[in-house]
Amino acid sequence: MTEDNKVRLAGAAALALGLAAAGYFPGRYFYKAKALERTVTVKGLAEREVKADIAVWNIKFIRSGGNLESLRTKLLADQKAVNKFLSDGGLEPGEAHAGRLETNDLLANPYRSERVASENRYILKLTVTVRTPKVDAIEKLVGRTEELLKQGVLFEGESYPPAVSYLFTRLNEVKPQMLKEATANALQAAEEFARNSGARVGKIKSASQGQFTVLPLYQTPDAQEAQQKEKTLRVVSTLEYYLK
Repeated sequence: MTEDNKVRLAGAAALALGLAAAGYFPGRYFYKAKALERTVTVKGLAEREVKADIAVWNIKFIRSGGNLESLRTKLLADQKAVNKFLSDGGLEPGEAHAGRLETNDLLANPYRSERVASENRYILKLTVTVRTPKVDAIEKLVGRTEELLKQGVLFEGESYPPAVSYLFTRLNEVKPQMLKEATANALQAAEEFARNSGARVGKIKSASQGQFTVLPLYQTPDAQEAQQKEKTLRVVSTLEYYLK
């Protein structure tokens, strides 16, 4: 081998070694950087039983007949009976409000499907809306609506049996503590994972508090949250922790 070939060979070997080193060290540091970025994502659950603090009840009653003025008088008498029923049940006058009187003249309907007898010409409706924090009193009154039926008050078909909406409006009062509980629950899950993988939990990288959900306390197949006075309040928080 000539001296020139030996020089060329040594130069090529040095170049190859340099390229290999250039490829090794960036890769090594990249791997270490990725190792430092190890994270775990966990979810934390918090639940609490709560009781509705507002009840809303739309009491709709109806009269039909052929004499408009007579029907109006009967419907206003029904309204007085409803107001007394509510007052006797412990409600204040300001907790019940009557809506507008609805009048339907069947003979004025050009799309009526059959001939209307004059004695059934008019349909009058009135709605009394109750909104009160006395949810226990409303629950008792709902169980006594038959008393109004005995007095001749006729409920509109869709409002009987009566449906009351029980609402929970104090979310802001319990929100901070529940988020604290959900975060603690998530941290516990992250620490369990870290122990099993031979690591330690570091700082929070990211967090999402999730949405608060109001569920019926008794979750039967046909359960509706708004119709149950007792409810379950739930929040699921998602947190990502660094692992050391």
